[in-house]
Amino acid sequence: MKIKKIEPYVISHKLDTPFYFSQWQYDTRKICIVKVTLDDGTYGWGEGYGPAAVIKSGIDFFTPFLLGKEAMGHEVLWQEMYRRSMDYARSGVLQAAISAIDVALWDIKGKLLNLPVSVLLGGVKNPIIEPYATGLYFTRTENLEELLVEEALLYKSQGFKATKMKVGLGIEQDLKYIAAIRKAIGPDMRLMIDSNHAYCYKEAIELARKAEKFDISWFEEPVSPEDYDGYKRLRQNTTIPISGGECEYLKYGFKRLFDKDCVDIAQPDICAAGGLTEVKKIATLAQTYNIDLVPHTWGTWIAISAAVHLVANLDKNPGRMYNDLPTMELDRTENALRDEVTLHKIKLENGHLEVPCTPGLGVDVDMDKLEHYLDKEIHKDGATKIRS
Repeated sequence: MKIKKIEPYVISHKLDTPFYFSQWQYDTRKICIVKVTLDDGTYGWGEGYGPAAVIKSGIDFFTPFLLGKEAMGHEVLWQEMYRRSMDYARSGVLQAAISAIDVALWDIKGKLLNLPVSVLLGGVKNPIIEPYATGLYFTRTENLEELLVEEALLYKSQGFKATKMKVGLGIEQDLKYIAAIRKAIGPDMRLMIDSNHAYCYKEAIELARKAEKFDISWFEEPVSPEDYDGYKRLRQNTTIPISGGECEYLKYGFKRLFDKDCVDIAQPDICAAGGLTEVKKIATLAQTYNIDLVPHTWGTWIAISAAVHLVANLDKNPGRMYNDLPTMELDRTENALRDEVTLHKIKLENGHLEVPCTPGLGVDVDMDKLEHYLDKEIHKDGATKIRS
């Protein structure tokens, strides 16, 4: 079956309530998804993580090299894209474009073989996943602490056994919010913190040591992704596990992270780090270093579904008779692109995700909603025809 069309779409939605974290404020969600269609009409959906318009340009760049090629040879196609971009984009946004196309090809492969992607990856080792709720961002309000506590309690009432909060506003401010949320959710719900690389080593170690008493499950992106020594020193000097990798790309980037003893938990984003083809290899690499893998996920149910299928296939690390359920990120912030544009068959019940048995990723797109949320400025040339 040969590739006939590759169609990237940038979709956009202005938020009702803008939010911010240690680096930037968001008032709009903007995502690039891609539809790959074969000559027999079979199609698959993929998604890229990063600046949507640039990812679209990357997909447009790769498209001429893929049209007419056999879709089932996804590793052949991956290598074609990687080699075409290697000289100037061994990491970064072109890898997100490769990832988007790769995810769509896995979706197609599952549909052609009438099997879920998790089975194609090697089988469902983890039929039930216990995701953590990502939220607890900052908003510009006078009663932020109260709102954060209410949000954390909402996640607990929904059955989530863990939640991740943002930090990075300053050590004392961070500790104030950490203490309030831990007190509210009690000791039986896991709590993680994420500074989005807001701190230098000296600040990160101070925050970590003062936060240890709040039973933090991990400290995510504590320092700059460029500061490998800072990661290593922090890991050596706090009892809180250290996580990172959202800003790493390909197995080569993660090998560097692992060789330098930077993290206890690796967090590749499937839609940026090289797609399912590459993150499957990153997962194997992580296991050889005895490092856990918890994928970063931020986008629509295309991205979420890709993570579900990957986590379903992950090996136990190291494995025992009674294992904890594997986890993954589940964004709970406002996102109409996730909730309205993409349709899925994955159930979230009492804080658990059940791995779907539908062919491919088990996700589709509402074409009417896609047209509604299409970024008209980016697609103003009229080249994109939704019903094509």
